[in-house]
Amino acid sequence: MALREQAGDSQPAQATIVPSPIPLPDRSKETAEPGPEAASAEADTKAAKFPQPKLRLKVPDLDHPGAIKFLTSVNAATLLSTAVNNVLRLLYKSPRDRETTVPPTRSVTLVLRDMDGVAYTTGTSLDNDHKEIHFSLQYINSTNPSRLAHEITGVLTHEVVHCYQWDAHGSCPGGLIEGVADWVRLRCDLSPPHWKRETGGDWDRGYQHTAYFLEYLEQRFGEGTVRRLNDKLRRHKYDSESFWPELLGESVQKLYGDYVENCKENKGTNGK
Repeated sequence: MALREQAGDSQPAQATIVPSPIPLPDRSKETAEPGPEAASAEADTKAAKFPQPKLRLKVPDLDHPGAIKFLTSVNAATLLSTAVNNVLRLLYKSPRDRETTVPPTRSVTLVLRDMDGVAYTTGTSLDNDHKEIHFSLQYINSTNPSRLAHEITGVLTHEVVHCYQWDAHGSCPGGLIEGVADWVRLRCDLSPPHWKRETGGDWDRGYQHTAYFLEYLEQRFGEGTVRRLNDKLRRHKYDSESFWPELLGESVQKLYGDYVENCKENKGTNGK
């Protein structure tokens, strides 16, 4: 401590005690060690990852203008892995969950080739656990450059769903198969500009038409509804008369009728 003297003509000098500032310890170089709970949580997070397939890219003709546009529009190193993780996140609960069963897909190979159409997914000659996605270079080359990366990512996300969804032991309607794939694409905010809710025709028209119906069910019955639907397609063969009442308590005709009415009530206020 320091002493400060006060002088006066008739009074004796008094000492006032002034505390000296105490410097704070320098902690700038200290690094907090994680506690056992934090370390355990981090280990659980790492352990919670779904098994990842081997990912491959095949481009037989690098000089094709579609191949050039593909490789300059997207990050080929992360495109497939991102799609796989999004599909697993939306269709399956957790690898720690005992009821979660993911198809044993061991590899996914993206083949860019000159062909008609857009894309399709198939098993390889080795076995059905190894998948190939064939993507049309003609289609890539014809897509508007301003939305090419978005479209490539959307198409591949749709096709990756086919590598990981259940199909009721081969009995699931094709419209529902394609609807689930486009629902995942819709959920990833990868829908193209021409998509819109259309209520004409049957519920299982497929693709975006069924995807919007599935999104309605997800909103009405709660998050995880499509996930439960996919799991039910793993457990049983598809029978329309029992599938929907067991899953959601009502027939698919009643559910779709409710969806059509909902679209009419919200026309012009719910976007597409």
